[in-house]
Amino acid sequence: MRIRTAGCVLSVLAIAYAAMSAWSPAGAESYQRISGEGSSWAANAIDAMRVNVKQFGITVDYNPSGSSAGRKDWLNGTVDFAASDIPFQFHPEDGSAPENPQPDSYAYIPVTAGGTSFMYNLKINGQRVTNLRLSGQNVAKIFTGAVTKWNDPAIAADNPGLTMPDRTIVPVVRSDGSGSTAQFTRWMIHQYGDIWTAYCNKSGRAPACGFTSNYPTIPGMIAQSGDLGIAGYVSQNFAEGAIGYVNYSYALNTQFPVAKVLNAAGYYTEPTPQNVAVSLLKARINFDKSSEDYLTQILDDVYTDTDNRNYQLSSYSYFILPTKVQGQFNNEKGKTLGAFTYYAMCQAQQQSASLGYSPLPVNLVQASLDQIKKIPGVQVENIDISKCNNPTFSPDGTNVLARDAPQPQACDKQGPTQCAVGTGGQKKQSTTVKASASGGSSGGSGTGGSSSSSGRATSGGSASASSSTGSGSSVAAAAASCDPSLGPCDSSTGALELADGGSSNGSGTAVGDQVTTVLTGSRGWGTTQSLIVFVALLTLALLIIPPIAWQRFSGSRR
Repeated sequence: MRIRTAGCVLSVLAIAYAAMSAWSPAGAESYQRISGEGSSWAANAIDAMRVNVKQFGITVDYNPSGSSAGRKDWLNGTVDFAASDIPFQFHPEDGSAPENPQPDSYAYIPVTAGGTSFMYNLKINGQRVTNLRLSGQNVAKIFTGAVTKWNDPAIAADNPGLTMPDRTIVPVVRSDGSGSTAQFTRWMIHQYGDIWTAYCNKSGRAPACGFTSNYPTIPGMIAQSGDLGIAGYVSQNFAEGAIGYVNYSYALNTQFPVAKVLNAAGYYTEPTPQNVAVSLLKARINFDKSSEDYLTQILDDVYTDTDNRNYQLSSYSYFILPTKVQGQFNNEKGKTLGAFTYYAMCQAQQQSASLGYSPLPVNLVQASLDQIKKIPGVQVENIDISKCNNPTFSPDGTNVLARDAPQPQACDKQGPTQCAVGTGGQKKQSTTVKASASGGSSGGSGTGGSSSSSGRATSGGSASASSSTGSGSSVAAAAASCDPSLGPCDSSTGALELADGGSSNGSGTAVGDQVTTVLTGSRGWGTTQSLIVFVALLTLALLIIPPIAWQRFSGSRR
């Protein structure tokens, strides 16, 4: 009788387990773990995607070792996909070895857009500077050792509202092979070729003075691995005077400001998601499907764009996907990679702006969806692109984010005035400017970069400040100087930020925060629902089986 009762219990448990399995996510148990490597510039966006797809039973490992290492390891077959800020280098300009993937073995898809920002650590009289401005020429001179002091007259000219300190500039560059280094050096060569060539000769890199993934260093510079390494160094208390180049998201996460960079229209701007979206309207995308660089970018016109909102160092980062079974990659992994990249193209783009990146436009998403179909083993999904819910999309293909991007303030225009409001991860912290540079206002009587305000200019150009921790009116003055004739004004925060100006970590949504979404074409119940069903059936079994067993046991004794 005990055996029969035990059998009854096991039968009920088997039914419960079968029910749980039947309601598991489609294919969840068959997803193989996949690995990727490469760009640290795009890593914060990729990490958020990796965390979010775990709810679907998809596990993705990613090592942000730098674009060069990612491409190399993909070529060696030791990772399933790579992320890179530049394409394969068939003819490197810096004398490094050519990269020669097998023809028709790979495809590029843009994964995110963003801006390379100049995060810095600077104080004036003990107060943090949050509103630094730099011309492109001064950026190039800082990172080539031609300007070495923060109070250099050229930097002082960029910042008429500040009395720049007599402090040594410490440029912080990448120590690893980096796509962001390649993008940065290409920009310098294109815009300030003489400055770069002189530096290249000085560093001993000549004659290979083309754009490079490996930054040549000279005494006085600090080299760190990855965007995280640069951001980590610059943000230290001992690193006052340091400035490094990182993706904008790293400045948000470390709660540090970034320099506003002068554009061709004569405005100092930062790489907000909106400004990046505007800038990349000028990117020339290779839409020749027969080209080995299909869907990659040419940024020359971005550098020279005369839109007031332009940020010159805006760009895309890419996934390199296999289109053949090779190395450790097989069809089963292709199924996982396909599901992951489908997610990256639609649902993940909803989170881009809160992380400091700019969502992809509809034409690149559509082209990328076609490329995903080339992955061996992929379960092709017929996605209605109009339902991607991407912040850039519109029925006519217009990039909504770029269309609605606010114009810069009048005090951001090159000249005798300077905005007081902070940038990057310090948007809420203003830096008091000199009265002569405040656009007619006193500029505040505070002591420096600790006054704070949530004042925002109205469409009529007036400002309302809901709070202020300083005794001055620098933020309100800056907002009031916004010129409504240029379009919508943006006093301190962008339209995509949270209502309170961002979360405590300065990024709106922390990197890796899980956003519950539904994969296009997914079927069945999730793990949580399955567990609930299992527990419910198990509880039911425990309630029913003991009385039945007792009744049978009692009957047998009679």
